[in-house]
Formats: sequence, structure tokens, C-alpha cells
Amino acid sequence: MSVTQQSRRQALKARFARKEIVTAPGIFDMISAKMADSMGFDCLYMTGFGTVASYLGLPDAGLATYTDMVNRVAAFCGGTNTPMICDGDTGYGGLLNVAHTVRGYEHAGAAGIQLEDQEFPKKCGHTPGRRVIPVEDMVRKIQVAVESRNDSNFQIVARTDARTSLGLDEALRRGEAYAKAGADVLFIESPESIEELETIGRTFDMPLLANVVEGGRTPQLAPSELQQLGFSLAIYPASGFLSVAKALKDVYGQILAHRSTEAATDSMYPFSDMCELMGFPEVWAFDRAHAD
Repeated sequence: MSVTQQSRRQALKARFARKEIVTAPGIFDMISAKMADSMGFDCLYMTGFGTVASYLGLPDAGLATYTDMVNRVAAFCGGTNTPMICDGDTGYGGLLNVAHTVRGYEHAGAAGIQLEDQEFPKKCGHTPGRRVIPVEDMVRKIQVAVESRNDSNFQIVARTDARTSLGLDEALRRGEAYAKAGADVLFIESPESIEELETIGRTFDMPLLANVVEGGRTPQLAPSELQQLGFSLAIYPASGFLSVAKALKDVYGQILAHRSTEAATDSMYPFSDMCELMGFPEVWAFDRAHAD
């Protein structure tokens, strides 16, 4: 474990302990990762939906493998300096797979991993048809995850999808069991009202994650409101790739309709700034230093 990785994890754990909400944008490719990394966030969130979509062009429905995802974790964390929580789906199998996944994500540089209690193949949150495994099975997964990490600062985020199919009471019961199993952060997915968010906040005295999905099942509250309700982390997993998809459709539509981007240039990120973001000045400096 590198000193840099350890310091990132320590910083994120300490940030959660301050009881002030952390806002984490969803990153899904290297451009989004580098952009978010350059802006001063305390945490980034590797979204499964966006990562699977951008890397494989597939829905986030259990089709991506551990190898696919740990490859992305290594690239994202290796190219950024901000602590990153990374989606680990169901752990990609049984208990031995969970142990392997946790060690792999930690070695790849993640500051934490999100594990969920869905049946395999999993489905993206806020979408229909999600089914959960028995609570006892998920408890064992969390216990194995805690045992398998090398750095105690590596955050285990335990997510339950029970609210949608089994109701809030069952989701709360599972949250309590997952906390006792050693989870560092609880993620009750898809509460459907402000009252449900309030209930979650009252029930647990530990870091809680709120999933802010534009067009999803959960009411969108400001971070200050979520903090008052007891939440420590607000993730915005879809905001980036939804914005990028809209921008691409607009500019490609301009090219198709007008064979020109003249009407769209004001909405584009400057080419010179993109060169800066991707590290071209270092390349140019290297070329100058080693010119014939």
C-alpha cells in the first residue's frame, strides 16, 4: 500500500467524522475523473451505470465482470488524487469472490468499496425488478469484506435495495444488521419520500449515504437539507453522464443538420483547457527538454 493511497483513505474517513456532508460527483471515464479531480471535491464516486455504459456500452445489469471493473478502478484511481469510492456491485460472486474483490479494489487505489445485497445478476438502482438475497448472506459478505481489507481506513459501504421490493422497515432492519457486521457507511437505496429520508437519518448514528439521481425515486434535497437529516455523503452518480449524453446529442445533431459546429462552439469546453486537463503541457515540456 502506497503512502498516497493510505493518506487518501485517512482523509476521507476523517472527513466523514466531521459530521459535515460530503458531495461526490459520479465519474465514469478518464475525462470525467480528471475533470472532477481538478475541482477540489473531497470524494469522487465511480458509478457502475456510467462505467459499464462508457466502457462496455452495456446496461448495468450484472454483465460487467470483476476484471472489467477492477481495470477501471485502477485507471481512475491511478489518474487522480481525490479519494474515490468505487461500485463493487455484489462482490462478483460468493464469499471468496468478495474477499478477492475487496483486496483488488484496495490494491487498485480505491478509498472504499460499495457492496450491495441484490441477487445476481444485479440491476441498477432506481430501476425495477431488483431482488435481494437473505440478510444473513449479506451480513457474511460484509464480515468477509471487513476481514479482507488491509487498511482499516478503507471504507466498506453497505447498500441495501430492500426498500423497493420489501419496504422501508425491512431496509432499516437490514441496515442495522449491516452496521453490526462492520460496515463503515450505510446506503439505504431508493427511499421514496422526505419522511423516509428523515426516518433513515433518525435510525442510524453513523455515516449515511444519499443517492441523488435526477429522475429517480428519491426526492432531490439540497446537501444542507440532507445533512440536517443525518446524512454524511451525497453522491450524484448520473449527473455527469446524463449531461455528457445531452451535450453529445446536441453537438452531433448540429453536425448532422448543418455540417458545422459554428452554432455550438460557445457550449464547448475550450480545446486549450482540454489539453491542459489531459496533461499535454508536460508532454510538450518533455519534447522541448529532449529536442535534438
